[in-house]
Amino acid sequence: MVGSSHEALHRIFQKDPTLLTKALQKVLHVPFPEPREIAALNVDLTEIEPVERRVDTLLRAETDEGTYLLVVESQGKVDERKRGSWPYYLSYLYEKYRCEPVLIVITQSSKTAEWASRPIRFGFRDWHSLTVRPLVLGPDNVPMITDERQAERDVPLAVLSAMTHGRGPQAPAILESLAAALRTIDPDSAAVFVQFVDSCLADPQAKQMWRDLMTAIQYFWRHPLAEQVREEGREQGREEGREEGREEGREEGREEGRIEERREMILRTLEWRGIPVPDSVRERVEECTDLARLETWAQRALRVTEPTELFTDE
Repeated sequence: MVGSSHEALHRIFQKDPTLLTKALQKVLHVPFPEPREIAALNVDLTEIEPVERRVDTLLRAETDEGTYLLVVESQGKVDERKRGSWPYYLSYLYEKYRCEPVLIVITQSSKTAEWASRPIRFGFRDWHSLTVRPLVLGPDNVPMITDERQAERDVPLAVLSAMTHGRGPQAPAILESLAAALRTIDPDSAAVFVQFVDSCLADPQAKQMWRDLMTAIQYFWRHPLAEQVREEGREQGREEGREEGREEGREEGREEGRIEERREMILRTLEWRGIPVPDSVRERVEECTDLARLETWAQRALRVTEPTELFTDE
């Protein structure tokens, strides 16, 4: 499983390296030439001196106009030290590979995006010895993809949308559209994207909703993110079985665990979407023991505007 947003970035751009050039062309409208070939390079920029410097992702793009190095940085917050390290990265990489480096910063924060997009200039007022202009992908320029059909047409861009907009009131629609679109691509690619989104969602509620979505559509159980949850479920069942001393006890314990999980999913989704849950609705959900009905309510919780709409046609 991908362990961090930095590692996730590296994995997703290895899986689909053209995602970067597409983002530059479609999102930032930068006329980056169409690459003939893209290769991943070593991200370690450490020199002989004992100072470690490492970029998140480094790709070499071969185009008709020349060879470029795509230097990708995932930036969670403002960090003034990067105003020194980014120019160093570019200068070092040019000296090492003798081709033009392009710095691309990806962030979920509008504040960080605004900061990162400022040119870095060294020199005095009327003469700059060095200028660095990062290309920034963030919530203010990456399209917000909330439509399932649009997500299906460009799944990698929908993944980038989930990464940069994975918080706030539109997050449920973004994550739901992406979840549906993942079913239209090959399972191996989908598994990489699922893990990537899980690792990059900084908002705990958004991360939990993503996992709930993967559980609800039963895709979740086909990739490594599920292993811990599966083991917890098995352990719960074994514990229930030991207490009862019978196989029936183990199965009953697992069933009760699934029912309780769905109840929590329904209420958590409504609360996270900012929909107040009255006591009457909470009691009805908590008293329900029909797993199929709870599954239906969990799906509706992603779309309803009023909590009572959970119980439509009932």
